[in-house]
Amino acid sequence: MDDLLADFLTETHEGLTALDSALVRLERTPDDQPTLSEVFRLVHTIKGTCGFLGLPRLEAVAHAAENVLGRYRDGTLPVMPAGITVILAALDRIKAIVAGLEATGAEPAGDDVPLIAALDEASAGRAAAPAAGQPAAPAAVA
Repeated sequence: MDDLLADFLTETHEGLTALDSALVRLERTPDDQPTLSEVFRLVHTIKGTCGFLGLPRLEAVAHAAENVLGRYRDGTLPVMPAGITVILAALDRIKAIVAGLEATGAEPAGDDVPLIAALDEASAGRAAAPAAGQPAAPAAVA
């Protein structure tokens, strides 16, 4: 595995652990600006590094989540439970893609269109939870 990818995976695991804790805090106190900023920054870092490493699938999911979080952070959209739910679904997907990267050194195949559409809806202020029966993460394909 490439050293850059190995470093990215290590840093991403650390960021995802921090995101899990921060999102729990955000659910409890949706107007917590420091937590909103932390969550945005962590997702932004993952997205930015994906672009550098040429990981388009992971970048697309992180970018869509970042759009929602940016609106929350900037105060142009109130934090809503359905929005947090779709952000959590995005983090689950990011974790699944990262697991595939770790296992094979390449992004696993998968369809993120429904999840990205749900994130786009949340960013537009029309948050809805991912459709019932929609898997939280696609199976990793080696």
